[in-house]
Amino acid sequence: MNYRPALLSATIAALLATTSLDAASPMGPVNIPQRSEIPTSQHALAFFIQRFQHDLDSTEHTYDITAGLARENALRKLYLGWQARLGEFDTAALSAEDRIDAALFRRELNYRLSQLDFEHMRNAQALALLPEVAPLIAMSEKRRALMPLDAGKAKRLIDRAASALKADETELRGNASVSPVIALRAAKLLSAFRDDFKQWHTFYNGYDPAYTQQVAKSYELLDKQFEATAKFLRNDIAKAVDPETIIGDPIGRDAVEAALRYEMIPYSPEQIVQLAERELSWCQEEMRKVAAEMGYADWHDALEHIKKDGPAVGDQPQYVVKLADEAIDFIERRQLVTIPELAKRDWRMTMLTPEYQLQAPFFLGGEDVWVAYPHDSMPADKQAMALRGNNRYFSRAVVHHELIPGHHLQHFYNNRYNSHRELFGTPFWSEGWALYWEFLLYQKEFAESPEQKLGMLFWRSHRAARILFSLSFHMGTMTPQQSIDMLVERVGHERANAAAEVRRSFAGDYGPMYQAAYMLGGLQFWQLRQELVESGKMTDREFHDAILKGGPMPVSVVRSRLMGTDPDPDLKPAWRFYPALDAK
Repeated sequence: MNYRPALLSATIAALLATTSLDAASPMGPVNIPQRSEIPTSQHALAFFIQRFQHDLDSTEHTYDITAGLARENALRKLYLGWQARLGEFDTAALSAEDRIDAALFRRELNYRLSQLDFEHMRNAQALALLPEVAPLIAMSEKRRALMPLDAGKAKRLIDRAASALKADETELRGNASVSPVIALRAAKLLSAFRDDFKQWHTFYNGYDPAYTQQVAKSYELLDKQFEATAKFLRNDIAKAVDPETIIGDPIGRDAVEAALRYEMIPYSPEQIVQLAERELSWCQEEMRKVAAEMGYADWHDALEHIKKDGPAVGDQPQYVVKLADEAIDFIERRQLVTIPELAKRDWRMTMLTPEYQLQAPFFLGGEDVWVAYPHDSMPADKQAMALRGNNRYFSRAVVHHELIPGHHLQHFYNNRYNSHRELFGTPFWSEGWALYWEFLLYQKEFAESPEQKLGMLFWRSHRAARILFSLSFHMGTMTPQQSIDMLVERVGHERANAAAEVRRSFAGDYGPMYQAAYMLGGLQFWQLRQELVESGKMTDREFHDAILKGGPMPVSVVRSRLMGTDPDPDLKPAWRFYPALDAK
């Protein structure tokens, strides 16, 4: 007798008997869509945009060599081809949602084409400090194109590059005219290409007799030279031997202005700086009032008081869970936004490593949450900074930013509604949304004590300061050190945490508008709420659910969508969302 089917059936029955998909489960009941939520037909352009995303993935998968011209040309051809295909649509005949997608897709393709030109220029500046590396990049791309190897030619190119890089190091040493910014950019490019070229080497070495006999030894010498050259450029020219050194790569005022236009912001860089100063001044006045409630004449002293109140070492994870639940309960009792049961617990928690905390001294989030807190390998002063910078009141003001109703809830909705619009994602929507909730929760008195208010105001000040130092740095009017000093003096940061914040902002992992996007996007959502919720046209829940279900896009386009009007076909900046800048 075959007993296995019977045993399997009994096992499944036992599992089902002991498993309950109800509120007692860690993640709560699963949310199955109602029939009314299931779309009867797909938007016409959703399929079109999803196909582009797959084509883009395929192109980047095939053409993946750092600074490769074949990669640039393949992407340019892809963008131009889809641009032409998009032009074949009769926009007037499309639905309202499709007209929005058409405008956003046109904007995206135009931006990507302009970025190819920008990246080409920056790579050319870096390659000028890396003589004879460009031919190696081209040779790596030929391997990706499955073209046969000429071992003799490969050896000549490798030997020539090794000699040129060594000679160039001698020439550059003591040359004060070399830009540290471009030197560091060149070091990063070379380190990235070194990884690419290692793959090129391992593809042939031991498999191709001609390569193994003629080229392998030359490659090994070049690889050592790559390492030496990158170290020389980073340490001797850029003076970035210390991992805590901040160099940055400013883009200039014209590029800042162009980036603002792309994000549909109708104000000049100088006006945005005025806006940030106004918001920071408001925050500091509020902090003075709250400090007085706490019995302090100086808000710096009040901040010092709350920095000393943090969870015991080891207790931070459970405190984060408590804070997440507090925010969810507050929002649901006031019916501010729909929070699916599954979303309340389908996130993970990770502790940030000591190394990562050099750039991210506070919580990070998205789909999950990453917690900054002391590690026993950190020096005592770094542990103290981590404790003070992640005290109870600062943490209470950021957990809801990272989880619910902030980034985690965004991620949950983005995967389920208009997912094709993730292509149009902008930090003005993602970070702006999370910061907008800080505004709204402050207004709704989520902070129950002066200490909790001060924690929220600290972060609001921080967002205004981010606009000031990031735009000023990229326009050449503020140095990294001045940025650190401002965060310490005008926001109240610990100096080590201020340095980490500036380092993170200028390390190149974020676009130049990213840090400004928090408050600018938040102010856009805030003004839109005045127009639609405070006017009585929508409830808070209707307003917030409509934003989440619409998917990521510039907030100006969100406004058009919710008001039932077509955005400008070219998405030119027009909505002046900050009336104070227009006041006489």
